[in-house]
Amino acid sequence: MTTPISPPVASTNPLVQMTDALRAEAAVEIEPPSTAAPTKKTEIIAIYGKGGIGKSFTLANLSYMMAQRGQKVLLIGCDPKSDTTSLLFGGRACPTIIDTSSKKKLAGDQVEISDVCFKRDGVFAMELGGPEVGRGCGGRGIIHGFETLEKLGFNDWEFDYVLLDFLGDVVCGGFGLPIARDMCQKVIVVGSNDLQSLYVANNVCSATQYFRKLGGHVGVAGMVVNKDDGTGEAHAFAESVGIPVLAAIPQHDDIRRKSANYEIIGKPGSEWAPLFDELATNVATAPPLHPHPLDEDGLLGLFKGEEVGRDVVLEPATLEDLCAGGKKKKRSLEIIYDDV
Repeated sequence: MTTPISPPVASTNPLVQMTDALRAEAAVEIEPPSTAAPTKKTEIIAIYGKGGIGKSFTLANLSYMMAQRGQKVLLIGCDPKSDTTSLLFGGRACPTIIDTSSKKKLAGDQVEISDVCFKRDGVFAMELGGPEVGRGCGGRGIIHGFETLEKLGFNDWEFDYVLLDFLGDVVCGGFGLPIARDMCQKVIVVGSNDLQSLYVANNVCSATQYFRKLGGHVGVAGMVVNKDDGTGEAHAFAESVGIPVLAAIPQHDDIRRKSANYEIIGKPGSEWAPLFDELATNVATAPPLHPHPLDEDGLLGLFKGEEVGRDVVLEPATLEDLCAGGKKKKRSLEIIYDDV
């Protein structure tokens, strides 16, 4: 007589439960988002840049100006911080697609458009969201978010422009979807006159060229220089890689103060309206280009030597440097035979 095997008992240890949940999530096969053409010709533009460089500020004002010009615009935040739409909504947090979807699923309900999409003065906006720190992969969260958008009919929505706000200094799969899967027609990079933001912009240019070799079609339409202090490195970078500067937003105390107070400055009739009106025109008309990414020396060459430390010489380390008391001689196990 065979003794039946009892099913394993679920652990009550929170750490074990979290580990099991993460393993179960990682084991789930995720279907890639559809790349089918939308039923309406919508211009989908992905905006990349270093974290904190001002993408959300730029996009909030750009999307607002576009809407005031009579264009139907959807702004989608694809950053796990979920702060792309904060300025647009005056500092209010927008419920994220991932969080809302999880709660609805537990309750046995379906996500509706009104649960995750909100509007202000003609601008429609939503946040994909992401997992808490240490509780999942942000890139997978992006993929889950776009899957939900497809179920809500994303490919049939009637917009003139869809603006996607992506981190440029995160290189895992989900964050590269627009370029890798031809989910957008063109890319715009946001940078400043500092090495790190231009390093990210250069990486994005490299990514577009890499996926073009694999049959992709996404190009770089240009660069927005934010916090421009007039030193010229960002403009020199754009010229070197072969893309235009679509707008240069000055480093100005009025802009900094209003941005910190979650105020839209790209309103018709305001002091900064001409700047964002020109940016809206350039974004709409700039064609996707094939940039020529710089190598490490070329990127460093945009800056003065004292700023990037090119006078430093790389001195190789030795084992004696790493071991306290110097290298200890070990007896060899090699067998040496006498010559016959």
